[in-house]
Amino acid sequence: MRVATALSMLVLGAGVIGHAALTSLDTGIDRVDPFRDMKNRPEPGDGLNLLLVGTDGRERITPEEKEKYRLGGAPCHCTDTIMLVHISRDSGRASVVSLPRDSYAEIPAHTDRATGTKRPAHPVKLNAAYAEGGPALTVRTVEHMTKVKIDHYLEVDFTSFMRTVDAVGGVEICTTQPMKDRYTGLDLPAGSHRLDGGQALQYVRSRHVDVASDLGRMQRQQRFVAALIERVTSSGMLLNPVRFREITSTLLGSVRADKDFGREQMLALGRAMRGFSAASSEFTSVPIGSMGTVPGVGSAVKWDTAKAGRLFRMIREDRPLAPARTQRRATLVDVSPQQIRVQVYNGTHRDGLGRTVDAALRATGFATTRAPLNGGGEEPAERTFVSYDPRWDRSARSLATALRGCELRPVPGQGRTLRVTAGEDFRGVVPVRAQDALQGEFGAVTGDQVTCP
Repeated sequence: MRVATALSMLVLGAGVIGHAALTSLDTGIDRVDPFRDMKNRPEPGDGLNLLLVGTDGRERITPEEKEKYRLGGAPCHCTDTIMLVHISRDSGRASVVSLPRDSYAEIPAHTDRATGTKRPAHPVKLNAAYAEGGPALTVRTVEHMTKVKIDHYLEVDFTSFMRTVDAVGGVEICTTQPMKDRYTGLDLPAGSHRLDGGQALQYVRSRHVDVASDLGRMQRQQRFVAALIERVTSSGMLLNPVRFREITSTLLGSVRADKDFGREQMLALGRAMRGFSAASSEFTSVPIGSMGTVPGVGSAVKWDTAKAGRLFRMIREDRPLAPARTQRRATLVDVSPQQIRVQVYNGTHRDGLGRTVDAALRATGFATTRAPLNGGGEEPAERTFVSYDPRWDRSARSLATALRGCELRPVPGQGRTLRVTAGEDFRGVVPVRAQDALQGEFGAVTGDQVTCP
């Protein structure tokens, strides 16, 4: 979850105007060698692949902060978050793939870093690879699972996350529902919020605000990364050398990286990524096939082998993951249109209006029947209305946002399918999206789709 700070370093590079800006900063990076003695690695593809991990180090957080943000407990010295970041060959796109920490994994034979004993290959959860073999075993395991060659390794600990967020002046997050987690202390009403470092830490750690648990938390972490990119690239701070050094110094105070990721690489990446924005990034998670208890491993998630294979093949081939879309800004709604079933009725005497409304709703993502019906009586409906079962009121409100100005009519017992009766006042459909809308085969979204409207 702290990898947001590491990803921001790539974006911050766009503000560098010369070698001097990074000369002293380069020496502040703690170095690791995650590629030592690695053999039989995947073939390199186009573009650049970075493995970003966040560990649970919290040694430098004050007692007051631990109590306020509920950070007690001993660290497990494992990876809380793992993200594979692919920078396209032309440096115009960053594809971020979240790898669930509880993914079922088969780690290669290795020497346990805690005991020094040799261990054969065996099944574990993915985040245990770091505890058993550190960065090197983590890289080997991810390469084995994805068949993607890792070019660079970046690691950020728990403690500097708040400092980095505070250094950029906070990050704006929007939510359509109240978010409350008694474990982290997160308590946000619906709306837009500028989070400081402590609040941001609560936001990315929370996993008890919805039924999605860790998968929901990964989506919130992705939204946070996109919002951080938006904040850094749109605020002008990259053009201010003093602010740039202040933020980057804070960031690099806790980064661990491979020995080949240094000043030259940051400068080259910075020059290539000038003009980068939230819309230049895209986010998704590995497709999940099943979740359950695995003997000897515990509760784990197994990837959908076929879909995951296609996803990582697209990474190797340097292809975008998010589907092509128009540039129209969509209004934020509570329920994803893809989850809302709609039957359209033509409530007027205008021939073809039902087909027009059905196609317009389908174009913005609603699951229409594609078979509109005539629903008007002798007198045409003057106003468009939506009839719905009160059990699906959130879906009804989301649909009503797309049909601006329509009337909502509750009909107990109607069932899950919402009914739209198009009236004489119909003038079009407003594009809408949910915060965590699933789009395309891999559910990929671009950064500007998950930041505040």
